[in-house]
Amino acid sequence: MEGPMAQRIRVMEQDDLQQVLAWRNSPSVRRFMYTQHKISLAEHTHWFERASLDCKRHLLIFEQEERAQGFISFHEVSAGGIADWGFYTAPDAPKGTGKQLGISALMHAFARLGLHKICGQALAFNERSIQFHLRLGFRQEGILREQYFDGEKYHSVTCFGLLANEWQVTTER
Repeated sequence: MEGPMAQRIRVMEQDDLQQVLAWRNSPSVRRFMYTQHKISLAEHTHWFERASLDCKRHLLIFEQEERAQGFISFHEVSAGGIADWGFYTAPDAPKGTGKQLGISALMHAFARLGLHKICGQALAFNERSIQFHLRLGFRQEGILREQYFDGEKYHSVTCFGLLANEWQVTTER
């Protein structure tokens, strides 16, 4: 592949479980998730086994130079190729990895999975994720006011959407 680093998206495998769990449990990732407790290996394994059997879920690994650098999930939530997505990079990933993960994941979703729309959500205090979605071409579709309670305080959730034809326009420039 052209560019500074060879990169690819591949299906997550059982051998990826411990690494993905370590990323997910790192404080820099966990603080922006709906589930903020430290996840056990047993809980993570149970999630993976269940999700892997669901043909509407796509659990993926983003690699640069053959090294896993991030996790991506697409969950088809309704007919016609409408999917929610979630993602995170390895806490020690090089600067710029998130952008490359986002571009590669969206290309995969629209070109390989044939999705029509990708929906995303970000906790309102996660300004980096909000800006990330906007830079990738997502449109803000709404705010769910005080939708998430973290045990101490309510937080609003920002909702985003990106259509396949909007993505094509963005990538053709």
